Amino acid sequence: MVVVAAVAALTTACATAGGGVAAPATSSGLPTAPPPPAAQLTPEQVEHAVASVDDLVGDAMERTGVPGVAVAVVYRDEVVYSQGFGVREVGKPETVDADTVFQLASLSKPLASTVVAGVVGSGAIEWDDPVVASNPDFALRDPYVTANATFADLLSHRSGLSTGAGDLLEDLGYDRDHILGRLDQQPLAPFRSSYNYSNFGFTAGAEAAADATATPWEDLAEQTLFEPLGMAETSYRHEDYLTAANRAAIHVPTGDRTWAARYQRDADAEAPAGGASSSVHDLAQWMRLQLGAGLYDGEQVIDADALTVTRTPHSVSNPPGSPVSRTGFYGLGWNVSYDDRGRLQIGHSGAFNLGAATSVQMLPVEELAVVALTNGRPEGIAEAITTGFFDVANNGALTVDWLTAFAGLFAQLEEEDAPETDWTQPPAQPEPARAPDAYVGTYDNPYYGPLTVTADGDALSMSMGPSDRPTVFPLTHYSGDVFTFESIGENANGLAGALFTVGPDGRASSVRLDFYDRTGLGTFTRG
Repeated sequence: MVVVAAVAALTTACATAGGGVAAPATSSGLPTAPPPPAAQLTPEQVEHAVASVDDLVGDAMERTGVPGVAVAVVYRDEVVYSQGFGVREVGKPETVDADTVFQLASLSKPLASTVVAGVVGSGAIEWDDPVVASNPDFALRDPYVTANATFADLLSHRSGLSTGAGDLLEDLGYDRDHILGRLDQQPLAPFRSSYNYSNFGFTAGAEAAADATATPWEDLAEQTLFEPLGMAETSYRHEDYLTAANRAAIHVPTGDRTWAARYQRDADAEAPAGGASSSVHDLAQWMRLQLGAGLYDGEQVIDADALTVTRTPHSVSNPPGSPVSRTGFYGLGWNVSYDDRGRLQIGHSGAFNLGAATSVQMLPVEELAVVALTNGRPEGIAEAITTGFFDVANNGALTVDWLTAFAGLFAQLEEEDAPETDWTQPPAQPEPARAPDAYVGTYDNPYYGPLTVTADGDALSMSMGPSDRPTVFPLTHYSGDVFTFESIGENANGLAGALFTVGPDGRASSVRLDFYDRTGLGTFTRG
């Protein structure tokens, strides 16, 4: 890894110097890279952007009806804005303020990489250490990847694990250890040359860092980051979120700008990747540390060099779509890019389909950062606020209707996630099902565990998940040996299919659940 990085740095330096006036030569005879861009925003421009936040939030809330929003802005190590809007829960009077605790979803990742940077800075691990050295139980499907995957590989989503690997086990209620222990059954894309956003790959890396310190992840985050910064309302434990007196419930849209608090989202299983909760008051302290290169109130809390690695491109997350398009990168827990003026931008969004959306964006050279937390299902609201803020800072006014732009993007993502088969449209003349006894029984699966089909008269249902709290899915006949069921959890996308294969004896020998078969692991075989 070190050699590859050195070659890449040399190539970049030469390419940068090509054409125009030659850069000064170094003692090696090679040209030096040009200096990074300097700060370009004036305090007046930032002040104008801060003054626009109320309108940005008000417009988003008026157009969407989202129940609650909180925003904080940090500039030159000062919290220059910290405000809440709306209500914590629809139908209740309690309002959102700067101390209201929200679920962060994937905004948990840059928090986590900050914690791991603290572990790196302590000397307990290096970014390029194989994680198996810290956690001997770590295993992926390819022995070479198991032996060589590093902390940087896992935190930059380049291990080869597919997007969403492990997520469906979480939706069924399995815990962290159980899920991490089954990642070795997941197929892998090419190691270090592919990018696939993996919550549990990321979690495996963070967990290994905790193992290296012999400290549970939740305690490690508190000791390394939250306590030194006084982030008293921030935690990686779902129970702490539930017991917070001032917390925002999560909501889903119900049509015509109305919202309902229907669900709970316990993300303890993937805590480093998505299980944190916090307030904008607390996150403003973390943004101060990020913009201060690990320095907080005069103390070097996180090693500056270790922190710099987190915001360095490690994976190509968004290849350019044309010769004039820019490449998007992923660092370690950060989306990394460069703007029209060559300035480094880092940011991350968080999204729970069950009802939370968050966004943080930073321009480190400007010492400027903004975070927006919302208690509604992702529709681009948080991103519209943070992107709109920087648009005003850079250009004096909005140049794009960001809410419409991001809403369109999220709608497209939802459309792409729709089931391949529209199970809501059964055939006009369906084939009859067999007698219930043909399907009743237990079917084994090494990844998901056993699935049990039972009958209550002519009504069939199936159950799967942890033995002490299985999920029961009623089955509805579709046609022949095919039934449908309602998908559940964070990744639910409507009706799914249960396709039974019947043997010569007239009994089902296996059943394939298409919703759970995204990586070829969804076939259950009768025991």
